[in-house]
Amino acid sequence: MYKVKVNDQFQYDIEETKAKLLVNGKHIELDVNNLNASNAHVLFQNRSFNTEVVDVDKAEKTCKIKVNGNIYNIKVEDQFDQLLQQLGLDKLATNKVSEIKAPMPGLVLKVSVTEGEDVKKGDNLLILEAMKMENILKSSADGIVKRILVNQGDKVEKNQILIQFA
Repeated sequence: MYKVKVNDQFQYDIEETKAKLLVNGKHIELDVNNLNASNAHVLFQNRSFNTEVVDVDKAEKTCKIKVNGNIYNIKVEDQFDQLLQQLGLDKLATNKVSEIKAPMPGLVLKVSVTEGEDVKKGDNLLILEAMKMENILKSSADGIVKRILVNQGDKVEKNQILIQFA
């Protein structure tokens, strides 16, 4: 069984057997015509849907699907994810980052966060110029900025600590 969450709002239990597709325990019938690797035409309850897989992140088990022009964010949990969650082991795989270091010597052009700010994975932290190129350093995990050890205009060395997290 799969647990599928759509746009972090709707959750569905999906079970696939040899000839049946069960959604929340109810048998549904789909008529699917695959057009290519990412596009399909689906008929469901006498309604037509044009679908396209926009983006897939296999590591995070997420994807973006466009249905009749609307984009939906999908997160899928299989039985192994559910078992890890039941055992309380799902949190062990999350990254715990305590600091961000300079990947190379350079000049701090902009600091995009403040101390005490909540940041999410992928948020911009600062812009570092090195070899006449701007490099945006992003957060590799969710966290709270504890201390910012550099200011705009500071020159930094490789592996110098720039930001510490709580």
